[in-house]
Amino acid sequence: MNTVKIAVVGCGYWGQNLVRNFWELDTVDLTIVCDANASSFPRIRKRFPTIETVQSYQEVLSNPNVDAVVLATPVSTHYSFARQALLAGKHVLVEKPMTTKANEALDLIELSEKLGKTLMVDHTFLYTSAVRRIKELVGKGEIGDLLYFDSVRINLGLVQSDINVLWDLAPHDFAIMDHICDRDPISISAIGVNHLGCRYENIAYVTVRFNSNSNLIAHFHVNWLAPVKIRQTLIGGSKKMIVYDDMETTEKIKVYDRGITVNPDPEQRTRMLTGYRNGDVLAPNLDTSEALRLMAREFVSSIAEDRRPLTDGRAGYRVVRLLEAAQQSLDQNGREIQLGSSAFHSTSDIAVVAH
Repeated sequence: MNTVKIAVVGCGYWGQNLVRNFWELDTVDLTIVCDANASSFPRIRKRFPTIETVQSYQEVLSNPNVDAVVLATPVSTHYSFARQALLAGKHVLVEKPMTTKANEALDLIELSEKLGKTLMVDHTFLYTSAVRRIKELVGKGEIGDLLYFDSVRINLGLVQSDINVLWDLAPHDFAIMDHICDRDPISISAIGVNHLGCRYENIAYVTVRFNSNSNLIAHFHVNWLAPVKIRQTLIGGSKKMIVYDDMETTEKIKVYDRGITVNPDPEQRTRMLTGYRNGDVLAPNLDTSEALRLMAREFVSSIAEDRRPLTDGRAGYRVVRLLEAAQQSLDQNGREIQLGSSAFHSTSDIAVVAH
């Protein structure tokens, strides 16, 4: 595989994680780190002495030795920065959410396909061993028909200055739901409130509905004002149920062979006979691959192999589409927003391989 020359733009907390992971890939030549604020440069230069540090984004775009740009900048800059990079002939990896508007995401997809450049979004959780295993279990039919997806992502902070809790935390769980459930939602509703005296909501509840033929429903609770940190997802199926607890260090996934069966009473038509199944609980063994490393490798591999990455621009669009509609519902006191058909369906045919 040919070496891909990469520039990381944005050197905050997450940007530094990206720098480390791309630096350690054999197939990458991390040439430039860019940030308008130079305060992090001494630390970067000390740890990665061969990396050039610049404050001007235009220097990155005009550099012919840069093949791809990784954007870890504020959400409000994602669209304009990604568009400039594509027009400059660079492949682009952008942090979540990909844009702040669905039509902006569609524009980036169209532009990247027209120019033949890779567009990818960093939905890191899709590369975790836990989510990869859940996807495998669901794909093999071991869970049965999906009944519900219930997610809680709460903690005390970190309160953002430019987006609300919905745009900060929900992209993770929207991306996981989109990947695992692999079907188009038809409507979304959201309620939220701001207790902190600023313009952005710090707590929100979101409900997503799917086609009536599936009976699948999804619910999300995101909160910056909780006394504990919880990262938990429950996935209910007609055969088994999954609890995914990201705060667990060893047993992040537990598969419960439990459920309820309801049958009509042949003697009394108005009465239902309920049966409870209490089987074993399985905690699958998970590999220890770092999700961010797999994500970085997927970006580089998709460029080298000229293929769509697992979390391509279409995946980014589907998440932004949900966020935008949820925000509309939030602004209208929880009114249900109809979504209609997505421009792009989920990408269950694309698989990421752990290396």
